[in-house]
Order: sequence, then C-alpha cells, then structure tokens
Amino acid sequence: MASLLTRTELGPLQSAVDAVEADLRGRDAARRMRAGDHTLWQDDPTEVADRLGWLRVIDDVRGADLTVDAGGRAALLGMGGSSLFPEVLAHSQHSSVDLRVLDTTDPAAIARVPVDDTTFIAASKSGTTIETTSQLAHFWAATGGRGDRFVAITDPGTALADLGRARGFQRVFENRPDIGGRYSALSLFGLVPAALLGIDVEGTLLGPASAVGDADAVRFAAILGAAARAGRDKLTLVLPGEIAAFGLWVEQLVAESTGKDGRGIVPVVGEPLGPPEVYGEDRLFVAHVGTDGLDDLVAAGHPVVELRGELGARVMLWEMAVALAGAVLGINPFDQPDVQAAKDATDRVLREGLPAIDSVSPDVLLKTAAPGDYVTILAFVDPGDAELLADLERVRVALRDRLRVATAVGIGPRFLHSTGQLHKGGPPSGIFLQVVGDDPSDVEIPGTPYGFSALKQAQAAGDLLALQARGLRAGRVSLDDLRALA
Repeated sequence: MASLLTRTELGPLQSAVDAVEADLRGRDAARRMRAGDHTLWQDDPTEVADRLGWLRVIDDVRGADLTVDAGGRAALLGMGGSSLFPEVLAHSQHSSVDLRVLDTTDPAAIARVPVDDTTFIAASKSGTTIETTSQLAHFWAATGGRGDRFVAITDPGTALADLGRARGFQRVFENRPDIGGRYSALSLFGLVPAALLGIDVEGTLLGPASAVGDADAVRFAAILGAAARAGRDKLTLVLPGEIAAFGLWVEQLVAESTGKDGRGIVPVVGEPLGPPEVYGEDRLFVAHVGTDGLDDLVAAGHPVVELRGELGARVMLWEMAVALAGAVLGINPFDQPDVQAAKDATDRVLREGLPAIDSVSPDVLLKTAAPGDYVTILAFVDPGDAELLADLERVRVALRDRLRVATAVGIGPRFLHSTGQLHKGGPPSGIFLQVVGDDPSDVEIPGTPYGFSALKQAQAAGDLLALQARGLRAGRVSLDDLRALA
C-alpha cells in the first residue's frame, strides 16, 4: 500500500521529527503496541491493557450480522465516541436512509426529531451516559414503548443491554469491551450505522484499515509528537466541506487522548484557511490531499502534512498515530482523568439548583491572550440554529485574525465528550468564552424531576465551575457581546 502521507513539508521540525521517529523505531513501538505491551506508555497496565481491542476488532466484525430494519429514517442517540463517527458517515454518503445523529440536550433539537416511523439507536459504551439515557427515556415514552423501533449498541452486561432485552428491542449489539469510545469507529459503534446507510463496510472501512502499515503510523506519530514538544501543539486540520465532519471525529480522538497531565495536542477544526500572517508559530497543518493554499504556508515556514486514503485507512492511521504520539509525549492516551469533574459538577447542580453566574465582558478574558494560547467558544445552544452557528464561526475567525491565536467552537454538551478533557487536563493555554442559549420551551425527561433545558443549563454551569476550579481563564459571556466581536 502506497504511503498515506503524500506530502510532509516539515521545515523547522524536520530534525526533531527524524529524531523522534528514530526513537520510536528503536523502542519497537509499533510492534509493542500491536502486542498490547502497556509498558510502551506506563508501568501500570490500568486503562491500557484493556483498551487495545481496536487493534484486533476488524477480524471480529468481518461477516457480522449488522442488520437493522429502520425503514427510511433513524435517529442515533449517543455522545462522543458513540456519535462522532456515525456523524462522519451520515455526511459522507447519499443514502436512502435519513440518519440523524442526536448528541445534544437542547430541548429545541430534541423536539425537532420526528417520532413517527423513526427507528432509535441508543449507543453508549457504559450504558449510563446521562444524555443518551435521557433521550432514550423521552423517545420511549413518545413512541408508546415500541420495542421494535429501538436498537441498542453497548458493552456486554450494561444496564442498556439489559434494558434492551427486557423491553424487546429490535436488536441489542454488544461490542467487545476492551475498546475506548474514541477508538471505536471500526467496531460495532461505527459499523452498525455504516451498514444502515448502505456503506460498503469491507471496501470502504475494514479492508483499507487493515492495510495501513506501521511505517506510516510511526512517521505520523513522530510528526504529531515532535510538533507538540516543539511548541507547535495547535494541530490545524484543513478539510474540504464534504469531509468536514471527519474533523470532529479527529478532534475528539486527539484532544481526549493527549490532553492530560498539563500536556497535549490542541486540535483546531473548522477554521477556514487564512494567509500565513494570521498564524503564530504554534501551528502544524494537516490537510486533505490537493488542498489549495498550502504552498504559501510552507513558504512562510509552517509545517504542512497532506494525507490521502479511503475512510477506513484514515481512521486507522489516526488511531495508531495518536496512540503512538502518547508514547512520545509520555502520557496514557487511553484514559480521561479530568472528564469526571464536569460530570460531578453537573450532578451537584441538578441536586442543589443552578448557581448564580454573572456574565463578564469577553474583553476581560481576551486581553490576557498571548502567543501560544487558544480561544474556544463553548456554546450550549441549539445545534440546528444555522444562523447562530454561522455567527459564532465569524467571531472565531475575527479573533484569530486579531489575536493571532488558534480558535475553536465547541457545541455543548457535545464537546464535554470530546475536547472537555483537553480543556481541563491539557496545557493551561486556553481562554474559554461560554455562551448559553435561551430555551423558549422545554421537553420533559420521563422519570426525572427536570427537563432537557434544566439538564443543559446544569451541564453548562457544571463545566464552567470545573474550568474555574482549575484556575483557567473561563467566563460566561452574553451572545450580544460575543457577536459584537466579529
């Protein structure tokens, strides 16, 4: 198989990358990873030895019965690793099935999902993800308890698996348990939605993935790791619109795998490509092959990598490279030690009520921006409000151009299962502007004393409290003040 790295113009990183690549080869890193050697990352096998099933899952799922009878419409209820790859698939394929991925607690978004003739796929590794269990409770009641219209994808023996069998779900898929959510794209969590959409699972996903060579993975890992160690830790993805959703999947994989112990790689997704002068010296650009505008970046001294390949090959390349980059950075790429903080804070708010949160002027936070920082807009809003999302994207570009820092827009609560780990556990270089949308009406969650609006508000408050408890630059801002920055 020809290399998936079609162009590597590394400029100031060249010697550092060569040294890191030689080190990985000297440590026999790729072979040790495939063999499940946890000492590649840490002496303790905890959350490593039982997280490498993604390297072996392809043989398990080949020929598996992935059939789901969805008619023409399906909704996937999931978060993070259970939803982001299905989102990629839903945007990459013209299908007779309308697959809607629901990874939100916004009541307006929940209310828009048609109930009639929709098959609901509840996907959760743990089986207890609060967003997914809340969505499931709502749509179960809305359908009058039609078990034949529900499917579960989860780990063996979870509460969701038990519930699916007790309620007579159409299918209950149990994934091998030694795969973390962000490495589950080529497992049942990704393949069941792929088959539903009519995607050629073997030709597009499994076959290309199994052909990815160790040499490409080691080289790409060396680039990612050496760049981060040299201060070019803003991994900027440049993708065409038709595969833009792939960036959201990479964002979670990179942020949750590397953002811990005060270190990490900051993925920058969705920033339109600008002229070289708007970028600081903290960028590494990874682009889809054939992207225009890269030559100017190379000429200005920015390192640039171009990738090609079928979807399955790109998935496996990123998974292997990010895992090996963990060995370069000296971190465990399979745990997420700081995610629980926001969950605990959310639970506390749901028990005790919303705390008083005063808005601040964005300028109070933005005036602290320095080279090497990044600015993230954390937006707990309706993900279907295209006008609002376009406004937020305009604001991020204006901030990038004005401050010459990397920017991101995180839609809550989706980002809590993606970049949330990096925000709290990674380098303390983030500036976080939180905005929370109004909810004109609420949607109830059966079996709870609160509705989706209260859950969304609690998640926003919990995340802000968790950020501030770590001394990070984070505050709630008004939507009007945020829009005025564009």
